[in-house]
Amino acid sequence: MSLQSVRQFFADHAPDIEVIELSQSTATVALAAAAHRVEPGQIAKTLSLKVKNEVILVVAKGDARLDNKKLKDTFGAKARMLSSDEVVTITGHPVGGVCPFGLETPLSVFCDVSLKQYPEVLPAAGAVHSAVRISPERMAELTSAKWVDVCS
Repeated sequence: MSLQSVRQFFADHAPDIEVIELSQSTATVALAAAAHRVEPGQIAKTLSLKVKNEVILVVAKGDARLDNKKLKDTFGAKARMLSSDEVVTITGHPVGGVCPFGLETPLSVFCDVSLKQYPEVLPAAGAVHSAVRISPERMAELTSAKWVDVCS
């Protein structure tokens, strides 16, 4: 279902973008980077966070780390990672396939400025073996994301 919702998202909003499906798992940054033959930073990881009473998604380069002080300064409160069950229920995507496209529930999306160093990034596409190739700017545009600086 999740991969299908992402396919539908691109069919509706960006039919020129192809969902890539591989036979091997790309559920982690290291696996995805090896499978797509790119550096780990080029994998756009999507993190599901709860800040106050709102669930948000932060998309960052694969080898970036969230900076708790920057997160708190940006969002005005501490953030906590969602559990695996919460991620699936809220996003509709399995852990390792979470992306800002084709979401079960509309969520605020934030793209970390760390992504801007690449002309093209590879976020997952709703399954642990799928991805898309997209420019960070186009990803932000398609998801109505705001740019933030929350990684170190």
